[in-house]
Amino acid sequence: MQRFNYQAKTGAGKKVAGLVEAVSEENAIELLHKRKLIVLSLEKKKEKTSFSGLLGRVSSKDVVEFTRQLATMIGVGLTLTKSLTILEEQAKPAMAKILGAISRKIEEGSAFYQALAENPQIFPKIYISLVKSGESAGKLDQVLEELAELLERQEAFKKKVKGALVYPAILITAMIIVIFIMMVYVVPKLTEVYQEMDIALPLPTRILIGTSRVVSRFWYLIFALIGGGVYGFIQWKKTTAGRKRFDQLILKVPVIGNLMKKVILTQMTRTLAMLVRSGVPIIESLGIVAEAADNFIFERSIREAARNVEKGFSLTSALEKYEEYPVVVIQMVAVGEETGRLDEVLKRVADYFEEEVEMAIKSLTTAIEPLMIIVLGLGVGFIVMSVIMPIYNLTTQF
Repeated sequence: MQRFNYQAKTGAGKKVAGLVEAVSEENAIELLHKRKLIVLSLEKKKEKTSFSGLLGRVSSKDVVEFTRQLATMIGVGLTLTKSLTILEEQAKPAMAKILGAISRKIEEGSAFYQALAENPQIFPKIYISLVKSGESAGKLDQVLEELAELLERQEAFKKKVKGALVYPAILITAMIIVIFIMMVYVVPKLTEVYQEMDIALPLPTRILIGTSRVVSRFWYLIFALIGGGVYGFIQWKKTTAGRKRFDQLILKVPVIGNLMKKVILTQMTRTLAMLVRSGVPIIESLGIVAEAADNFIFERSIREAARNVEKGFSLTSALEKYEEYPVVVIQMVAVGEETGRLDEVLKRVADYFEEEVEMAIKSLTTAIEPLMIIVLGLGVGFIVMSVIMPIYNLTTQF
């Protein structure tokens, strides 16, 4: 699939411009004619090479592009195997290898979703389940188009959340580097000056000099301890008990816990809405959502809710006993079940929480900036005070 920048005229004579995806230039013109546009110019768009492509790794962006392009090609009447062959020829090496394997599986008689399931590290369970439902209903192109939109939206949402943490991370890193340089290079020089002056040092200065000596002499040991601590924490978090304990604690942290809860609810409700709308059975959908949940507490509650639904309980009654789900979620799920429009209601809930997360991120970023500046100012102020006090004491003696 290729992308073309076009300029065209509408039937009313209005000039328009945009981007169209097509197999070839002729196909692009055909698609534009179907939109009742008169093509004035058509130029192939130059694609940027991503780092993931250079490293031989399939990125989430590659999966989204493949999904959208496949949906377009099937929508214009190409067969699945023909579409995969064309996409394989145009894909980056890593993706081309996977598409080649999928094509061979289909030629051997496997269903498309079964061929995708051979690559779980690239295509998650939700992807495979949606493709399976699309194949069964004969609406594969529609499901793929909706799936591409879901993946794009989830990726954009994750970038917003991660982007909010960039500024504080940079500020903290800069603060640590400055303090390290001061302790290893600047303070030892001042210590030599004070020793030559042979003056009594105040407590803050003695604390600063003592800390500087420890850091300058045992910096390698400090880094080793920090590295070992981080490694140990990662290994502990991989255990069931560690993951459970950490996920419990993170949800209880003031401000951060509430934000994390809203992020998880946004992803869960949007995923469940897509699955239900595509015809995936509710119990299977809940199982997929549980696997995708990035928190042990929510994963456990969804799995337990799925078992209760399987026993005949409504989803509303299965969820309402868990405090992780706000009243608004329970009420909206109840409305969805009563009206038979659970997918639409869940999508609205996801949109609501996404807006809540964006506002919470802005508030958090606004609050963190002055807080970090205050902390940085106190640290620098302590160092400056510790350096100046001995000199001030010396001058007052004259």
